[in-house]
Amino acid sequence: MTRSARTIAQTIITLCLALPATPAPTSASAPAKLADDEGALSAFAAIHPIDVHVHVFRTDPAFQKMLERLNLKLLDILVIDDTNPNRRQLQPQIDNGLELVRSGGGHFALCTTFDPYKFDNASFAADAIRQLDRDFAHGALAVKVWKNVGMEIKDGSGKYVMADDPKFEPIYKDIAAHGKTLMTHQAEPDVAWGPPDAADPSWSYYQENPQWYVANRPGFPLKQKILDARDHVLAQNPKLPMVGVHLGGMERDLGNIARHLDEYPNFAIDTAARMEYLMLMPPEKVSAFLIKYQDRILYGTDLDLHPDANIPHALTEWQSTYARDWKFLATSDTLTAGGRQVRGLNLPQAALQKIFRSNAIRWIPGL
Repeated sequence: MTRSARTIAQTIITLCLALPATPAPTSASAPAKLADDEGALSAFAAIHPIDVHVHVFRTDPAFQKMLERLNLKLLDILVIDDTNPNRRQLQPQIDNGLELVRSGGGHFALCTTFDPYKFDNASFAADAIRQLDRDFAHGALAVKVWKNVGMEIKDGSGKYVMADDPKFEPIYKDIAAHGKTLMTHQAEPDVAWGPPDAADPSWSYYQENPQWYVANRPGFPLKQKILDARDHVLAQNPKLPMVGVHLGGMERDLGNIARHLDEYPNFAIDTAARMEYLMLMPPEKVSAFLIKYQDRILYGTDLDLHPDANIPHALTEWQSTYARDWKFLATSDTLTAGGRQVRGLNLPQAALQKIFRSNAIRWIPGL
């Protein structure tokens, strides 16, 4: 992203911040809340859950103990992002991820990536394949393509690079040949294209990351163009399992997600960082969708553990998220989301087993 583009983004987001943020609901203290969540966490742990979407940069004895107590396995996803100091270099992330796998007692698996900022290099595809094959040999189970493809990186002529650019095709073929899964984060929630909406579950993200707020940015591609490129990859690679993370970028349209799942048998979605969108939809509609497509939905959170993380705070956040999500999907409890009261869906046990565990094993072999 150019400096001028970032300046434009910062200006836009500064103006948008005049909107008041949605106030957080008043709740009990963190210790009391965790105590209230214990029943949900015990039920969650009993299913031996897999969270297919986290970003972990370190571990800690207390964090490891939480994983063991919850019988929890994590798919640690790597991302190359030139706007984030923790994500600018690939090899240190790979080394760290593999060390987590080695030392984590079976609680970690690795989703690697390749460096799309090298797109214009003549040897780009060959270098990416060589690096991915090495990661596969060391145990990586999947590959991430992130939103900077479609939303940031440009080719030598100044055009935004889309996921279906022919230079990526040998990489996709190699992933499929190794029996690995492609995890795609394409586009952002609708609110990133505007108008500003403080009630949107993702709005706070753009207050902290204005570089990804693209409303009114000159020449910026439409969201649908980015998703169409992703769909073209699906159509061109029917033997490549693809998980569209964040509800496949279609967070407000269950009908559109359903059409994609019907059309592309190699496509599944995860729930990472989009559970609140489901919570704010009519519960009967969400329940019917999740039951009908229970074989195509993987549980993910997008939780992170940064190098400088405050471990007690992180443990509270992680456990609160798991307890909330379990209550929403598995019980008829009343929750608070986006300032509204939300009724739990009380899904059948068979659907819960698939969403929280067995779909991950099916769609990401090796988990």
